[in-house]
Formats: sequence, structure tokens, C-alpha cells
Amino acid sequence: MKGRPGEHYPRMARVNEVLREVLADAIEAESGGDERLELLTVTAVRCDPDLRRATVFFASLSALAGEALGEARPRLQAAVAREVRLKRTPQLSFAPDPAVAYGERVEEVLRDLRARGQL
Repeated sequence: MKGRPGEHYPRMARVNEVLREVLADAIEAESGGDERLELLTVTAVRCDPDLRRATVFFASLSALAGEALGEARPRLQAAVAREVRLKRTPQLSFAPDPAVAYGERVEEVLRDLRARGQL
């Protein structure tokens, strides 16, 4: 892969990782005032190549975490604008990480098989 020295993965992967780190820190700061955000993990960020939109994937024990993130969105976008130098600040949207739900379903099936003595 071509690129500058020290670049080991594509630009968008780096942007996504920086956004994930900044948002995780900003959400942690927000969680002090909102218990719905306390046990929340930002698992990934997928930003459009044009930087207009970014989907933030999360895992949380709180069923109300998505609502709390929506309410905190302006402050989280402000944190991204303040801490990340990009051509534009992406419009954030939030979604539960489907990989977490899939993993929970696999665990459920395995527990069921163990209980039946089939595993």
C-alpha cells in the first residue's frame, strides 16, 4: 500500500478511529450528568468519504442510551469540531452495534445447546 511513512491503513480508517476516540472521551464526560450514558461503549464509527455524515455504533446496558446520545448530539459534534481537524464536521447519527446483538444471539444458542446436553 502506498502512502506516507507511518501510514499503515487508509485515511478513512484513521478518520474513523480518531472520531471513535474523541467521541468515547466526550461521551464519558457527558455520562457524569446522564446515567443513561454510564455503561456505554463506542464500538466503531463509520464516516462517509465526503465527511458529511458519520454513524456511531455503540453497545450499552441501558435501553435508553440511543435517546440520550440523540440529546447529546450537538455537544458531541461540538467536541469533534473542537478536537479533530477535518474539512467539515460530520453530522452524527447513532446506532446500536449489530455485532453485539449477533454475539448475544450466538451466546443464547450456545447456552440453550449446553442446557439440552447437545454441546
